[in-house]
Amino acid sequence: MFVAWSPLVPPSSLPFKSAKNWLAAGCVQSVVFGDVNAATARVLAADGFDVHVPRAQGCCGALHAHAGLLEEGIARARELERSLGGYDVIVTNAAGCGSHLKDHGRQRVVDVSELLAETPSSAERRPLPIRVAFQDSCHLKHAQRLEAEPRAALGAIPGLVVLEPGDQALCCGSAGIYNLVQPEAARELGDRKAERVLATEPEAYTSGNPGCLLQVTAALRRAGKPLPAFHPIELVDASIRGLAARDVLASARR
Repeated sequence: MFVAWSPLVPPSSLPFKSAKNWLAAGCVQSVVFGDVNAATARVLAADGFDVHVPRAQGCCGALHAHAGLLEEGIARARELERSLGGYDVIVTNAAGCGSHLKDHGRQRVVDVSELLAETPSSAERRPLPIRVAFQDSCHLKHAQRLEAEPRAALGAIPGLVVLEPGDQALCCGSAGIYNLVQPEAARELGDRKAERVLATEPEAYTSGNPGCLLQVTAALRRAGKPLPAFHPIELVDASIRGLAARDVLASARR
């Protein structure tokens, strides 16, 4: 079965739990945040999805497109899809990869937050009393138009307090490779975002894109106030596994 993207097919009607879902590991995600991929696979399996994470995965081409090599970026997206014979849906947990594949791919692509928001949960969410500042990733908020979905995933966790930093619409300075080619401007944006995060008086920070996690955690360290940093799916995973909040915070990246 192949589920094609069509604006005439509402997401809620797509048979996600009967589909064969392929989890895109991502280039940066798999190298820097492999634990996010592991958490994603555990959550989807616990909630009853048929999820697969093949070892051999090519680049989706998002970083090439960020660098102005759009044709190569599109070619890599199409080649990735050609290698996915037998899979119905591509699931992403890196907002940059997801937006690129949605723009230039031909197969059904969903962010993991969409999958959770559109399908009833099977696994119990246990209390995780943490005050966490949630930052919208530009590639989710602006490119994919996803705001309610990641908040719904976090809101389903009992005891979790989701805080909203100011200036959510503004970029943190990561922006694909912007922080590499314009480091001074990117640093200023990152410091401003860290200031907005800290103003909420959180115990932790969360965002749905690896670039944002790297950019803002670096800015928080510069401010002398490093925070435990999570992808939202890691908090969902901790809740399903029934982990204690103190242990989750103590073992987190900063």
